[in-house]
Amino acid sequence: MSTMHWNTLLSARRKGEYQKKPGSRSSDLRTEFEKDYHRIIGSASFRRLQDKTQVFPLDKSDFIRTRLTHSLEVSSLAKSLGQNIAESILQNRLDPEFTEQMKGNICDILLCAGLIHDIGNPPFGHFGEEAIRDWFQKKLPLLEYRGKKLNEVLTPQMTGDFLHFEGNAQALRLVSKLHLLVNENGMNLTFALLDTIIKYPVPSTGIAPQSGRIGAKKMGYFYAERELYRMVAESCGTVGVRHPLVYILEAADDIAYRTADIEDAFKKGCISFNDLKAELHRYLDPCYRERENYPLAVLEHQYQKALDRRDKEPERYAVSNFIIRMQGYLIYCATSGFTAHYREIMDGRYEHDLFWGSPAAAIADALGRIAYRYAFISRPILKLEVAANRILTCFLDEFVNAFLYYDTDVPLGMMEEKMVNLVSDNYKQIYHYYSRNKSETEKLYLRLLLVTDYVSGMTDSFAKGLYQQLKGID
Repeated sequence: MSTMHWNTLLSARRKGEYQKKPGSRSSDLRTEFEKDYHRIIGSASFRRLQDKTQVFPLDKSDFIRTRLTHSLEVSSLAKSLGQNIAESILQNRLDPEFTEQMKGNICDILLCAGLIHDIGNPPFGHFGEEAIRDWFQKKLPLLEYRGKKLNEVLTPQMTGDFLHFEGNAQALRLVSKLHLLVNENGMNLTFALLDTIIKYPVPSTGIAPQSGRIGAKKMGYFYAERELYRMVAESCGTVGVRHPLVYILEAADDIAYRTADIEDAFKKGCISFNDLKAELHRYLDPCYRERENYPLAVLEHQYQKALDRRDKEPERYAVSNFIIRMQGYLIYCATSGFTAHYREIMDGRYEHDLFWGSPAAAIADALGRIAYRYAFISRPILKLEVAANRILTCFLDEFVNAFLYYDTDVPLGMMEEKMVNLVSDNYKQIYHYYSRNKSETEKLYLRLLLVTDYVSGMTDSFAKGLYQQLKGID
């Protein structure tokens, strides 16, 4: 892999290029990346994130984060990181080609990428992805199409797309096809932005979690978007490797969930102040305890400040301010990590996150473990996930069966017709557009994608309500 260059990495090209009339002048002074921001903010897909789970499904509290508030936090953190890193590149003269204008473009791209990095996630948080994968792993070898097992009809990559279903790949599909803004190109975002949300630049057949390659842990695009991926990667000069801004977006996401999820778990009563102190002591090596930003010392200092202020809720004050301090420290370390490994990142050779090799690595790992233990596998979550699994299993059972022979010479039964009619015409319109002149196998694949598109696009409340209606539950 040759060295990447910012003038190509910041590609403002779009798949749907609109021709200007000869001699016409635009009164729109926004950059292409600023236009992306307004396209995203004004979209229904972005608004739906307000009713999608971050950690606690269907929570009634207005404090607990939704996927929307999480995305806004990631967007803000990503822009802050982009500002710090770009300024460091300029001041330390790490790249003679890097300009002040590039700094502004990077910040705009990261601001947008944070907003849409989770836009493809199904209802009920990351568990929704697991439930969809689990359903296909169990059912795909059993389902038949014209007398053959589905996994014998579909190609290995088509099959892999469902067995390894991934919200990251769904995000690329949603913004490039499913959101009908002007035409079939979805939001028609710039290639630099699309490349920044392709966290894993490999298809489902290229997943290699044991390889040590950070970009091959999961898949980044479906078979249906293979040509779009190639177009984007060739335009940005990143074929087969991560766009440098992916590392910054990933760091912002890590900082957000490793800190905010602990705050939400505390607010929900899943972890107490004393639990948090004990866990920090448990996970962090004693050698870190003398450092200025040692988390346990920061937490205790904030608690003492609350007592000095005679705060009525000293533990709440301490946890909230502890979270802010940890975010600031992790931003500092991620900035240092990017600049320290700048050449490896630009050469496509860097295989770690931005905290690797710094004191923040142990802290980020500890916070992640605590968040997982007290938020993601807490008893309230486990109960809700059992319910969520029943809902998603019901949908996949019914809708896959209904669409298996949709748009074929095989007539649908009465109930299959009804289930097909329940699905928004938007998804069926997308299917018909992209299935034109395709083989029967590819049409079958696109019909299965139609189902996962529909299910992934649901909000938590819509999914719950539809399930109750289908089951006749008042």
